[in-house]
Formats: sequence, structure tokens, C-alpha cells
Amino acid sequence: MAAVTSLSFSALGQSSERKVPVPTTRSFASAFEAFRFRANFYAVGVRSSSSSSRMVVQCMSSVTDVPTVSETKMNFLKNYKRPIPSIYNTLLQELMVQQHLMRYKRTYRYDAVFALGFVTVYDQLMDGYPSDEDRDIIFQVYIKALREDPEQYRKDAQMLEEWARSQTASSLVEFSSREGEVEGILKDIAERAGGKGSFSYSRFFAIGLFRLLELANATEPTILEKLCAAFNISKRSVDRDLDVYRNLLTKLVQAKELLKEYVDREKKKREERVESQKANEAITKCLGEYEYTGVFW
Repeated sequence: MAAVTSLSFSALGQSSERKVPVPTTRSFASAFEAFRFRANFYAVGVRSSSSSSRMVVQCMSSVTDVPTVSETKMNFLKNYKRPIPSIYNTLLQELMVQQHLMRYKRTYRYDAVFALGFVTVYDQLMDGYPSDEDRDIIFQVYIKALREDPEQYRKDAQMLEEWARSQTASSLVEFSSREGEVEGILKDIAERAGGKGSFSYSRFFAIGLFRLLELANATEPTILEKLCAAFNISKRSVDRDLDVYRNLLTKLVQAKELLKEYVDREKKKREERVESQKANEAITKCLGEYEYTGVFW
């Protein structure tokens, strides 16, 4: 088993911290380091899209009002003050820093595939979080800290997931020749990626593409290449980012297994302490009763 280092539960946004050791792995840390969502984009022009018949959500950064990374973090901390287990806290903090860099890049523009990629990453990384309710709240606060709409992220991700499930490998890559709401959104993205508007490639986008293929059961190796061509993006970059993503998930599974072992072990120790305390209390009570009845006198 990999070496385990002791970390702690951090009370986000609070001056005092309640330290509770939580296991993680060096291999997991190095894998996440490799998964940094650095500003790895293709600048392909800043002209407005010529497609005016389709309604597309636009979330472009304002060059006159760009917050710092610290301000984005503080926005999160001010609105979510509950303790977060350190294994998840590490992931969230890293994601937030890197997504901040994406969000406020001059060529950034929100799109549904990017949203699907982020939602996929978030749900994978936060799978197994102690509270489903808290996990959803964290998602809301996280996206709002970046001055975006969490409901829009979820709505667009769900829309693409439902659409992809009804597609075949052929229909998925031929979206540009078909009509429909989702097809229109994808065509707009492809046009912008091809130089007809503002577009920034990122690993979230690559993972969004992968999720579309997964839901459409498009397993043929050539389909990804065709889909990348349809979107006017580099398959080499997508392959590289997906390899890093798969490696991260593997390390994350290992770390979560260690975390579960730790939690189970601590739970067993607590139960044993409770049983021991109950036994001591029972003995003390019995001795007190004997004294009261004069058994020892």
C-alpha cells in the first residue's frame, strides 16, 4: 500500500481549525499536479459570431473588472464556511485557481461543452463526498465565486447528456449537417473554434467531448478524431488532456480507498471506546449499589 501522509480537515474561512488527520497519497498529489488546468488555450480570433439565428449563452470576461485569484477564493470562502475534508479541499482549491485563469482570459466564452466537461470533472472528483446536500451547495458557491451561473452549467450539461444518449457515432460527428437546438449550439462552437469568433480550448472542453462519446457509446478509435475535426480543434491536445484526466481518476480512486479505510478504522476505534466507557460506567454503578446496600460492610 502506498505511503500515507497525515493531513487535516480545514475549516474554510475560519481563523480557528479543527484538526482531523485524513490520508492521501503522494502519487495522488503528483497526479493532480499534472492535471493542473493551466491556461492552455488556442487563440483563434475575436470576431463576433456570424450566427445570429441561434441563442447562445455568452460569458466573456471584462477587461475592466477582472478579480484576482484571491478575490475569487474569498468569494467562495465567504459563502461556504463549513469544514471540507482536506482531500476534497485540495481538489477544489486547485480547480478554482486554474478555472479562474480560464474564466478571465480575454478570449474566454462560456459554452455548453465546456460546462459538460466541468460538471463531469466536479461530479467525478466529489463522488463519495460525506454529504450529497453539501456537495451540491459547494457546486453552487464555487461557480458563483467565478461570477457565473451554476444553474446554467447544470442545465446545459444535462441537455447535452440527454442529447448524446440519443445519438449514434455517425450522428454525433455529423451535427453540423443537422438541425436542432443542440446541433445549433455545437455548430456555433465549431465556427468560433474555426476562427469565426472567440474561443479558448481547455481540458474541460476535451473532457466534455469525451463525455459526449461515452454517452453515445461511440467506442471506435476514429470517432474522436472525426469529432475533433468537426469542432476544428487539435486531436493531439485532446488525447494528451484525456490521458492526464484518466490518470488522475485512477489516483483519486486509490486515495479515496485509503480515506475509506481510515474512516472505517477510526469508526471502529470510537465504537470500542464507547463500549469500554459503557462497561466502566456499568461497573461503577454496580459498585455504588453494593456500597449503598452495605454488601461490603
